[in-house]
Amino acid sequence: MEMEKHGGKRMGAGRPKGTNHYGEPTQPVRIPISKIDRVLRFVREREDELPLYGHSVPAGFPSPADDYAEGALDLNSHLVREPTATFFVRARGDSMIGAGIHDGDLLVVDRSLEASDGKVVIVSINGELTVKRLRQTKQKSWLTPENPDYPSINFQEQDDTHLWGVVTNVIHSL
Repeated sequence: MEMEKHGGKRMGAGRPKGTNHYGEPTQPVRIPISKIDRVLRFVREREDELPLYGHSVPAGFPSPADDYAEGALDLNSHLVREPTATFFVRARGDSMIGAGIHDGDLLVVDRSLEASDGKVVIVSINGELTVKRLRQTKQKSWLTPENPDYPSINFQEQDDTHLWGVVTNVIHSL
């Protein structure tokens, strides 16, 4: 006795291509359960795209900015160079105000970048995180604040030091 087959692709079954909510073909994708809401919100709201205007804004008199709309802006493409190596952290204190880093600012940190002389870095020294400017010579390395009220940090041989990454961007409110 031959069994009847069920399932599989059937001619004419399903929604015709391009007739979905987005007007284009779709593809099934496996998404971790914990990320489903975020992915759906992204697709529905295009939350990564904000208007980008192709005209600078004068600090003097008003300009009709809508006339210069250039397209959508994805902040990730401007702030995050290497997504798998990037994290965000809040600054605390005022030791880096000379570098434009204020208390409460959000720092974009890239772990894949090489920390070199003059870069602003996040470093753990004996279990304490700090953000400072890295200074290096052939003989030694040290961290300098961007506020004259704070001293430089010289690395000691007994210090347990770990570089967390290089600060690439600062986001702060006015």
